[in-house]
Amino acid sequence: MAESTERVTNTFSTLADPARRYVLDYLAKQATPVSFDRLTTRVAAWHTDSDPDAVDEATLTEMRTALYHVHLPKLAETGYIEWDADTHTIRRGPHFDEIAPLLQLMADHEDELPAGWP
Repeated sequence: MAESTERVTNTFSTLADPARRYVLDYLAKQATPVSFDRLTTRVAAWHTDSDPDAVDEATLTEMRTALYHVHLPKLAETGYIEWDADTHTIRRGPHFDEIAPLLQLMADHEDELPAGWP
């Protein structure tokens, strides 16, 4: 029981940050790995509620740093993503399927969720 409680706590801790939720939501919709640069642009565009082509360089730099040093390592640690540092690509990880139903539930009810949920 303690192990399952810890796993649930870790899942919700991981999902507590909106950028990580968006990364997982975005990866759920991708059939193939995505480049770090493309993911950065998409997350920055979502974060600023703008078109990906309209995100300024300062915002991209800030998001690149946050993804690289905080969000992607956290998601990789949980196994929700695989991050290949050599090819700079991100894909769904071995534990992604554990969280997929929750992501789908959030997507199905996004109009009922608080602001900040992808």
